[in-house]
Formats: sequence, structure tokens, C-alpha cells
Amino acid sequence: MILRISEAADVLGVSDDTIRRWISRGRIAPATDASGRQAVDGASLAVVAQEIAVGKNPSALDTGSGRRSARNHLTGLVTDIVSDTVMSQVELQCGPYRVVSLVSTESVRELGLDVGSVATAVIKATNVALEGRAD
Repeated sequence: MILRISEAADVLGVSDDTIRRWISRGRIAPATDASGRQAVDGASLAVVAQEIAVGKNPSALDTGSGRRSARNHLTGLVTDIVSDTVMSQVELQCGPYRVVSLVSTESVRELGLDVGSVATAVIKATNVALEGRAD
């Protein structure tokens, strides 16, 4: 899979110039797209994405109880809470990802959640749908 430099930058959350520097330094394998423009090899980009993920450890902010059967944990910052008397919609920004959860308003109070709080979304899904790019 070949990605444009701007797409690679968006995926990693860095600037186009950073991608170009990494290509010139050999950190990411260069490629050429169908139009002859400089692009990025997707497999090479995946390796860098994993290196970046290892270097950043937002899970260290996760003060959860310890062992969990759910394997997907996204730690981030609470950016919005909309509550009524029974339910609340809590929005987290976890790196480049926005995660929205519906929880009881009582839980929001008990967890002490407020805009600016650090929280961890613990996701246990029996069905996850994936979509490929429409090229």
C-alpha cells in the first residue's frame, strides 16, 4: 500500500515536513505513487507507528484496578461531558482518536470526571467491523 505524504502525516499525527525528514534519514521507506509523486510505503509506516506507540505510554496514566479481560485500553483527556439526571455522554481525546461513551451520570460523579480529567476507555467488543480504503 502506498500513501501520500500528507496521508502518512495525518495517520501519525505529525507534519508533512516530519515525514519528508524521516524519508531523507531512512526512517521511512520512500515510494512513488501512480502520479510519480514522492509517497510512503505503508508497511514501513506501520513499523514507525509501532515505534512511536511504544515510545509514548499514555497507559502509564491508567490508574485502573489492574488485570482486565478487555484488551483495548485508550487513555486520554476528557474533552466534553453532556449529562442529564440519568445518563452522561463523555468524550475523550485519546491521541488522534475521539472516543465517546454513554455512562450513568452517577458513574461520572463517582469517577470524579470533569473536562480536563485523564480517563481510560476500556473496550471489550465481541464484534469489531473494519473498513478498507475505497481506491
